[in-house]
Amino acid sequence: MIITKLEDVLGTDRDVVGTGWNSRRLLLASDGMGFSLTDTIIRRGAVLELEYTHHLEACYCIEGKGQIRRADEGIWHALHPYTLYALDQHDRHIVQAPEADLRLICVFSPPLSGQEVHREDGSYATTEG
Repeated sequence: MIITKLEDVLGTDRDVVGTGWNSRRLLLASDGMGFSLTDTIIRRGAVLELEYTHHLEACYCIEGKGQIRRADEGIWHALHPYTLYALDQHDRHIVQAPEADLRLICVFSPPLSGQEVHREDGSYATTEG
């Protein structure tokens, strides 16, 4: 059984910060669950264009508000508490938090190893690099 509290992750190597975001990694590949789980904050004012070419991701909003759209479409979808989005086609997407921080619980498959940050193309590298 794995028991983890957010307070145990804050300020450790599982608390990863990038431009406009902070990902607190609650479960990683090393935990052996077959997926990873993060508590992620998209900072107010951030606009992130991302594409997880090596991972599938599902995110569940628990606080704040923002919006998301596929990069190749103009339709924005509102994100607010109790809204889920899943990137089931490795979708290139734009997520933004124009008015308030956006807090998401995110699941990645395959799991993150821990220190991934977005590369120039918006993706994470595979576990092999």
